[in-house]
Amino acid sequence: MELLSHLINLLCWYLRPLVKWFLRQTTRLCELQRICYGESSGAPRTIGVENSLIMSRVPEIQKLLKSMDTKVNKNLSLEEVKSFLDSSCSQIMKIKQIKPDLHRQFVQSMTVCLRQIWGYKQLVLNIEKLRAEAFDDGNLQHEMQLLELWTLLQPDRPLLTRVTKQWQDIGFQGEDPKTDFRGMGILGLQNLVYFAREFGSAAKHILSHSHHPRFGYSFAIVGINLTHMAYKLLKESALKSHMFNVNDGRPNLDNFHHFYSYLFIEFDKFWLECEPRDIMEFNRIRDLFENNIRSQLEDTRTFFKVNIEVDTV
Repeated sequence: MELLSHLINLLCWYLRPLVKWFLRQTTRLCELQRICYGESSGAPRTIGVENSLIMSRVPEIQKLLKSMDTKVNKNLSLEEVKSFLDSSCSQIMKIKQIKPDLHRQFVQSMTVCLRQIWGYKQLVLNIEKLRAEAFDDGNLQHEMQLLELWTLLQPDRPLLTRVTKQWQDIGFQGEDPKTDFRGMGILGLQNLVYFAREFGSAAKHILSHSHHPRFGYSFAIVGINLTHMAYKLLKESALKSHMFNVNDGRPNLDNFHHFYSYLFIEFDKFWLECEPRDIMEFNRIRDLFENNIRSQLEDTRTFFKVNIEVDTV
């Protein structure tokens, strides 16, 4: 089966230039024009444009993509980013012999696509930095975020001391939560704080679910697991369909936090629907849930909307 798939991909690779040439002769439009004019805005168009650029055999196009990867690692100002993207659009039009005066809609569509492509690359870098930043109990900002999480989830219960078994009430494993953030770093904490702050009622309701005598789970630990899931989907580019459909500009950190909140709310529902025998079923149910999300993301029209209606159990 793998050999057959490889042969098909190889055949497509060799036939692609012929097919592109035939379509250009019959439509008088290059592949990028056909995508920009034929695909709906958002992920269908932007993913199509990005794939076309990546698969291009034109050296100038490949050089442009490498330049984008280099520049996205630099701390460019908004003006510098706009200048680079405008220049990139002009270069593409020159390479593809597209006249801007005759194809103004193409200029607008291509600029939006390049902006989204740039934004996703930048978001991946920003998320990676947060994930790599370890929780530091000597960092006042980190400590303030941790205390904010407690206050948001337990507004009527003051934290008696910084190191205490009280943390287990919101799903941490021990008396000091810092050890639980080792895998996802400060990103895991920021996800939890965003969810508890922006969707406070739902977060507290789900926290009560985590205390269920039969179907309970560790709220914070599950939250950090969901951070890892969202991080993987982002890094593997699976999240592009959602990100490009919810933001017609550059995908940003708030978009990522919002998607995480969606995952948490939907996972809680899925967990309860599965009626697990015990917490040992967590890995199986998590994998099923992740596969469901991945299947939906394969459709470039997908975007997830938070449903804050949380059932009582």
